[in-house]
Amino acid sequence: MALQTEIKVAPDSSTLADWAAGEFVTLAGQALQAGSRFSVALAGGSTPRQLYARLTAAKLDWKKIHFFWGDERCLPPDHKDSNYRMAQEALLSQIPVPLENIHRIPGELPVKDAAREYAEDLRRYFGSLTPRFDLVLLGLGSDGHTASLFPGKPTVNETTRWVAAVVHDVPPPPLVDRVTLTLHVLNAAAHVLFLVSGLGKAEILARVLQGPYQPDLLPAQGVRPVKGNLLWLVNQDAAELLAPHKQK
Repeated sequence: MALQTEIKVAPDSSTLADWAAGEFVTLAGQALQAGSRFSVALAGGSTPRQLYARLTAAKLDWKKIHFFWGDERCLPPDHKDSNYRMAQEALLSQIPVPLENIHRIPGELPVKDAAREYAEDLRRYFGSLTPRFDLVLLGLGSDGHTASLFPGKPTVNETTRWVAAVVHDVPPPPLVDRVTLTLHVLNAAAHVLFLVSGLGKAEILARVLQGPYQPDLLPAQGVRPVKGNLLWLVNQDAAELLAPHKQK
């Protein structure tokens, strides 16, 4: 069965962030109303930051929402390039979420140790079966990477491990080692939401969505949830090169 990908084009980045916040609140609300916890893997970047800022006003039971990360740079948690720090400043410090609900990747450790500890944290929360996040947030790099799954790296083809250590020694910067969830985990999620904005992403977005399937070269193409929903929220600038029938 072909993967069904939904693409929604917002007129601008502000509207995109509004729509993303609406998706988050709807999915979290449904899970909490059903009596479940809600697990989300956060992304770094300027577009997710706008989303997080909007979520601070959401009326949700934050005690039942657990925050993880799709990837992290091996840097101290207070470093300016830390994905954790960005989410902490924009969202987590502004809402009444218990500390035990924040499952950050320990980027201050050596990369292999950080990956191992994060995998153990996932097992404590999800159990022995492959983690099934309620929501995974992802961005798209100008080289086609997502999370810290980079073109040409063996981690793109990982089929068993949940977490991978990545030696990152080629652009995009910063050139520091990283820890990432693998496609094995991303594709087990119930909902995956890509956030893409800006003219600078127009060419790569068109290649990922309309070009030949080459996940080794364009790792974002490898995100194909097995039993989940895939939604691309993009702004008009990023959608500039998409075929008209792709823009909905």
